[in-house]
Amino acid sequence: MPNSSENLSKKPVILCLSGHDPSGGAGIQADIEVLQHFNCHACTIITCLTVQDSSTVKRLIPLNGKDIVEQAAVLFKDMPIAAIKIGLTGSMAAIDAIHRILALQPNIPVIFDPVLASGDGTSLANRELINAIVRQLLPLTTVLTPNTVEAAQLSGLPNNSTPEQLGLALLHQGVEYLLLTGGHSPGSVLSNHLFSKNNKLASYEWQRQAGDFHGTGCALASAIAALIANNHTIPKAIDLAQHYVDQTIRQAQQLGKGQAFLHHSSI
Repeated sequence: MPNSSENLSKKPVILCLSGHDPSGGAGIQADIEVLQHFNCHACTIITCLTVQDSSTVKRLIPLNGKDIVEQAAVLFKDMPIAAIKIGLTGSMAAIDAIHRILALQPNIPVIFDPVLASGDGTSLANRELINAIVRQLLPLTTVLTPNTVEAAQLSGLPNNSTPEQLGLALLHQGVEYLLLTGGHSPGSVLSNHLFSKNNKLASYEWQRQAGDFHGTGCALASAIAALIANNHTIPKAIDLAQHYVDQTIRQAQQLGKGQAFLHHSSI
């Protein structure tokens, strides 16, 4: 009979690099909950601490870049990492560290949720950080999952640019696949758009659920990483991940005074 360590070794291993959300609704904790749902094992490296609740981020506390690199080095020597998921970076030191990590692992798919603001719109990245992300991380990204506001910031285009303009601009930055999410756009229908190889591959429409939700971007990128690690093609992983997040939103619970938290255990 296989022992527990043998069972664990059969799970795909995902390396998550993101911030710590003490409210538990986003960041590393959300990554872990999503990956557990898809029977993946999460290795976690915290890029920065945050002072936040369900309403807003009060402050970022950057961590040492050398420590981030060292943690990744020992994990890659120890485990077969199947995918890398990146969330909030929070500092130039973290961006530099993540660049060094990715440059040494060119064959591992990288799923990047470029968190540039909190759910209420509080900025989490200045222009210097955004430029560093574009220069150092986007060329090494397999799947990028920005909302329209983040896509405009990363591309340097106006906020009223079309999805096609935003998508093609970010593909030119070296991204292999771009899933542009429409949660920040008005209307009762949410439209997401998938681009690759200078073309739009697909569009998706979802009924917008009433309310504001915490950690949707984290959940989407983590689900994509998990599904890729479970041998789905990238377009199929992106499709299935959106269905998963839609269901977690429908079961969301308002545990605090701000945004509702996705209910991963309900799926």
